[in-house]
Amino acid sequence: MGTIDISYMGLLIGLLLLIIPIYYLWKYKTGLVKATIIGVVRMIIQLFLIGVYLKYLFLWGNPIINFIWVIIMIFVASQTAISRTRIRVKILLILITVGFLTSVILIGLYFLGFVLQLDNIFSAQYFIPIFGILMGNMLSSNVIALNTYYNGLQREQQLYYYLLGNGATRQEARAPFIREALIKSFSPLIANIAVMGLVALPGTMIGQILGGSSPNIAIKYQMMIMVITFTASMLSLIITISLASHKSFDGYGKLLHVSIPQKEKNI
Repeated sequence: MGTIDISYMGLLIGLLLLIIPIYYLWKYKTGLVKATIIGVVRMIIQLFLIGVYLKYLFLWGNPIINFIWVIIMIFVASQTAISRTRIRVKILLILITVGFLTSVILIGLYFLGFVLQLDNIFSAQYFIPIFGILMGNMLSSNVIALNTYYNGLQREQQLYYYLLGNGATRQEARAPFIREALIKSFSPLIANIAVMGLVALPGTMIGQILGGSSPNIAIKYQMMIMVITFTASMLSLIITISLASHKSFDGYGKLLHVSIPQKEKNI
């Protein structure tokens, strides 16, 4: 049985479900109604444009074009991560881009080359979706972790200087803040992994089954998707924090003014 297409009328009917969350956002005066509507409209336009683009991307099958597309995704993800943190752009932009690029290439190509064992690891059918999944997960985990890390350093500077003053190396003094960032960022993912298949069926697996794949194939893909997203997110975060530490502290280990004040951020 092939995939059942969703008609445009069916899509419109499905979008009517958004009336429910929008109503409650309006009722409780959250101020998020406009942002929600704009976000949904942007999503619809962007996904349709991407659908058209990917159609030709798959037809061309050009490795150079595919790789350029991944670079664009990484740049957009880096910009998005910066906009969702309170860290100054000059401190983090290049560093988080390097973290994303290194992780997505190492983990993505490992999966395509050694796990799937593709003859052409740059095949758009696999290259673009896998790298897209990695970028999406890396983005969310990095935003949470970086905010937690720098907020902790700003809030608990006395602890950081206390550890330094008692003989700890700079890396040892930063360790409690990195630990807190990892816990805050990865606890939800670990909890999700633990109940996967029992409490919820993940989107990738459902999508493959609806697309006509056997449950056995879908399960194996889902297992590996969780492994590579977990690994890539962790690797990109550690790389970013390690590189950022050289820009966030002076030669004496003192924390620099890396965060944007709240008022400045809102301008």
